[in-house]
Amino acid sequence: MSEVPPPGRGHGLLRRMVPRGREEEHRASTPLELFFDLCFVVAVAQAGRQLVHALADGHPGQGIPGYLMVFFAIWWAWMNFSWFASAYDTDDVVYRLVTLLQIAGVLILAAGVPRAFDASDFSLVWFGYLVMRLALVSQWLRAARAARGAERRTALRYAAGVSLCQVGWLGLLLLPAGVRPWVFVVMAVAEMAVPVLAERGAPTAWHPEHIAERFGLFTIIVLGETVAAATTAVQSAADAQEEVGELLPIAAGGLLLIFAAFWIYFAVPIHLHLASNRQAFVWGYGHYLVFSSAAAIGAGIEVAVEQSVGKAHVSTFAASAAVTVPGALFMFSVWLVHSRHYKRGTAQQLVLPTAAVAVLACTFAGGAAVLAAGLVGAATVAAGVTLIARQERREQRPESVRDTPGV
Repeated sequence: MSEVPPPGRGHGLLRRMVPRGREEEHRASTPLELFFDLCFVVAVAQAGRQLVHALADGHPGQGIPGYLMVFFAIWWAWMNFSWFASAYDTDDVVYRLVTLLQIAGVLILAAGVPRAFDASDFSLVWFGYLVMRLALVSQWLRAARAARGAERRTALRYAAGVSLCQVGWLGLLLLPAGVRPWVFVVMAVAEMAVPVLAERGAPTAWHPEHIAERFGLFTIIVLGETVAAATTAVQSAADAQEEVGELLPIAAGGLLLIFAAFWIYFAVPIHLHLASNRQAFVWGYGHYLVFSSAAAIGAGIEVAVEQSVGKAHVSTFAASAAVTVPGALFMFSVWLVHSRHYKRGTAQQLVLPTAAVAVLACTFAGGAAVLAAGLVGAATVAAGVTLIARQERREQRPESVRDTPGV
């Protein structure tokens, strides 16, 4: 017998957009959501590529702020869709068409990333955002039409807040270049304030397990893009010269660091922590650091490879820092917003902060910095697995044995 879809959900032309239940069983990402995520790979790759060019040319002062601004736009657009879909995914024809329109906006945004980096021209990025925002606002208005009372007011506040913020981003186009960083800061804060203010009366019905899965999948996508970027860099360098011995430590270290990042992130079942909006907002907003640092690791590996073969106009120390700084930031941010909620005891809590400091210290290891950072990542995973195994063995012992001194 085929499964009956929940009310308001199915493949009809237009269904009433009612909230999905937080207690709904077997709530998983849909093929449309996975396709949406994969299209974001293009934008993430563009941001990473521009960061590589800026760092390799010795312009971190221009590249890093530009990367942070562009990545915020990418991350926030993904956040807007993911949380809405978790609460109101009807999966009817109209919903699918509107989501495809949002994907088109993502691709327009990605096409505008090089111009934003090279000439501080955000016009194409803004237009891509406009396309996505028109689609998103129409979804919120559709949700408001189907709702009553506090739920309706929440949807309308979302629609109004998103619209006002889109107008505010015009400051990046109309105001002088000198004040644009301040425009970005103000508008970023305004954007993140919209969900907090909109959901005061009636929180939307996002699903904890679904949201945890969505963030996990995007982490995999970002790490996958990091692997692809690093592989391309090593391949290009190997094709340009016969001697590849000096590339192997960078490739091995980079791969170990990425593998460790994957292991560290998925070591805890975070959905149990997402019990309220307050916890979920802090956790979700903190992922800006998690995602941006994970993507920057791949860019750093590319810089390290280019520096090792003489293509990058930076020192060994700067090339090493391009890997170790985002690597350390990833470990610390994952601990801060994600892992620490399930760590027990001082030893477990100190593993990731200590590892972050150790990865940062690898910057001073010269040409072996990337390999050293990778080894630290592997040691971090080993330490975490060992401590958890000891804890599990201790909990499985009889209480009388557990309480015996020296055991």
